Amino acid sequence: MPPSKQPEQQDEDRNDHNLEQTGGKRYQIRQKLVSIGRNFWVENEQGEQVYKIDGSAVRLRRTYTFKDARGKRLARMEKSVLTLKETMEVSGPGGEQLAVVRKDLFTPLKEHFVVNIKNGPDLEIQSNILDHEYTIGDNQKVAARVSKKWLDIRDSYSVLIEPGQDDVILLAIVVCMDELTHPTR
Repeated sequence: MPPSKQPEQQDEDRNDHNLEQTGGKRYQIRQKLVSIGRNFWVENEQGEQVYKIDGSAVRLRRTYTFKDARGKRLARMEKSVLTLKETMEVSGPGGEQLAVVRKDLFTPLKEHFVVNIKNGPDLEIQSNILDHEYTIGDNQKVAARVSKKWLDIRDSYSVLIEPGQDDVILLAIVVCMDELTHPTR
């Protein structure tokens, strides 16, 4: 194996090992290459498109609708305009608030977000900008691990969600994180 491929292969092996140990689920969030607005497909481990995320390009605020493969609305993510910290709200299909994602104002060499979950523990998103690796969790445990593929011409994230977590909320949080990190894409 060429030396340039070894770290990438080791990371994949480590992630696969974690998946086998925990029984977690792995998803790929891929931005559609050609679309109006920012649209994403979420694929499961078998490569099946299980969720669709439609980004609205016509509203004043950036808004995303999270749907299952049949088009049923599961969540909505909307960027708040008049806040000191960059903020996005995740709401359920009935409009009820599920989570609020806030980006810290200034954190050199890393990105940090706080996620307030309604009826659940607050989460933090920690990252290393150079490695494009993110961890979502509370002080007790990790809920998800996110890895951004940055050598692709479109945004693509690998998301490993630990058992017992709400997949839709965590995937919606990843989209919010992407929007707050790269708002002009």
